[in-house]
Amino acid sequence: MIEALPYAAVVLHNRTNESGCVPDNGLFCPSWAADNWHDFVTPSLQHLVLVAVPILLGFVIALGLAIVAHRRRWLMPPILGATGALYTIPSIAFFFLLTPLIGRGRETAIIALTVYTLQIIFRNILAGLDNVPAGAKDAGRGMGLTQNQLLWGVELPLALPEIIAGLRIAIVSTAALATLAVFVGGGGLGTEIFTGSKVFNTRLIMASLLVMAIAFCFDGLLLLLQRLVTPWRRAVPA
Repeated sequence: MIEALPYAAVVLHNRTNESGCVPDNGLFCPSWAADNWHDFVTPSLQHLVLVAVPILLGFVIALGLAIVAHRRRWLMPPILGATGALYTIPSIAFFFLLTPLIGRGRETAIIALTVYTLQIIFRNILAGLDNVPAGAKDAGRGMGLTQNQLLWGVELPLALPEIIAGLRIAIVSTAALATLAVFVGGGGLGTEIFTGSKVFNTRLIMASLLVMAIAFCFDGLLLLLQRLVTPWRRAVPA
């Protein structure tokens, strides 16, 4: 009985955090979360940057590639093949492959995350452009629109639902992959997840929930944007 006491003390210590809380279910401690929420502010802001910047850069690059491939169809297979090959590289391996070239830090993580968005966004932009009704394009040509005016005034607006769908998928994927930035010193909520998995379950759970919240917030903003820029999709016939 006496020999069992030190072991019980060790188990109790491992389940107890700095606030002296022992969670009833062995997983989550609400009082610790309330007392230490400020520890997650900076990692959350870093994670927002790790999601927003790659999505923005990936969209700009993928949009340019999609427009070129839409006009010169012979470029579509090589672009799809190149972006697909990069997308299949294991994420952690890609982070470490970039480290000798760029070094450790947020820039390395942003470059890797940007590359992972290209395949998703490129395919959806191209699909949206290909699905534009031929009648809409013929009507634009009949009004005397140039090729560029037709692209920006007719094709891209009608392709917006598919484009935004691709951005939504890319955001969820990027929010999850951004947690791996911790391995190259990129910061973000991955630091809290990695620390929590070793020390305290509440830290791990809070960081994971924040990653999900960031993904849901971006997704909601994109849905709102789609509703604002595509009013014809919600119009009800009189």
